[in-house]
Amino acid sequence: MSNQKNPFLDADFSKFMDMSKFMDASKMMDMSKFMDMSKMMDMSKFPDMTKMMGEYKMPNVDVESMMASQRKGLEAIASNNQKAFENMQAYMRRQADLARQSFDATSNLVQAVMQAPTAEEKVAKQVEATKSTIEGCVSSLKELSELLSQNQMQTMQTVSNAVCESMDGIQGMMKK
Repeated sequence: MSNQKNPFLDADFSKFMDMSKFMDASKMMDMSKFMDMSKMMDMSKFPDMTKMMGEYKMPNVDVESMMASQRKGLEAIASNNQKAFENMQAYMRRQADLARQSFDATSNLVQAVMQAPTAEEKVAKQVEATKSTIEGCVSSLKELSELLSQNQMQTMQTVSNAVCESMDGIQGMMKK
């Protein structure tokens, strides 16, 4: 029975799994073509609120310091958005890189399975390839989830600091 040839095991799948012919992962996640974050929060395009609010006199409120505080808050938001955008770009580049590595590894594993001389060796290579692929996927998912979690924690810390600083500024203005 082992002398019989199985047409399914003798097929050449190496050309089928060559993903480099289908896509270039380095160009998949280039977000810079979609938007330029530096132009999204250009503070010079906002009207001068100090002049607008200067006409209204409010007791015990320093309008200029309030507007300076709000301007500083908007600048912090713009900076935080820029950092979050850059972190997301790095995350997507790493994700695309891991996908490319996975495609390359799968292609190499398929070639190794196809080059095995006997059906038993092909099955053994398939088992080894499956185990290796699963371990690689779990490792990649862990790396991506840690990267995303780190980016989110960094963003939340920056937002928290900006909110606390803004609240301190408002409290300081009310004491004057």
